[in-house]
Amino acid sequence: MLNVIDEVTRKCLAIEVHSTNDTNDVARILDRLVAERGMAPGFVRFDNGPEFIAHAVADWSRFNGRFRDELLNGHHFDNLLAARVGIEDWRIDYNSNRPQAAQRLDQIPGPRHS
Repeated sequence: MLNVIDEVTRKCLAIEVHSTNDTNDVARILDRLVAERGMAPGFVRFDNGPEFIAHAVADWSRFNGRFRDELLNGHHFDNLLAARVGIEDWRIDYNSNRPQAAQRLDQIPGPRHS
């Protein structure tokens, strides 16, 4: 089982029950929660030791941090259309002008970050 808890509100955001939850599953689940909640967590903590801190979760976290730092923290979108256009422009720039970063993320099995 993978339990995802909001440490501020103490709400349980998800309990994923599978025979295994590997790091790619965790990244997929975190992507889903971000989509549902409209925001990425400020930090992620794992309680089952350093063996679980893997490349897939690290890359997920690194991408979302970069997205927040480079775009969301510095822009105010007046409406949904402006947000869609601005975010899509950032995504195209990210994939076109920084192919090595996008390539690392594309190597992660599961949902694409592009």
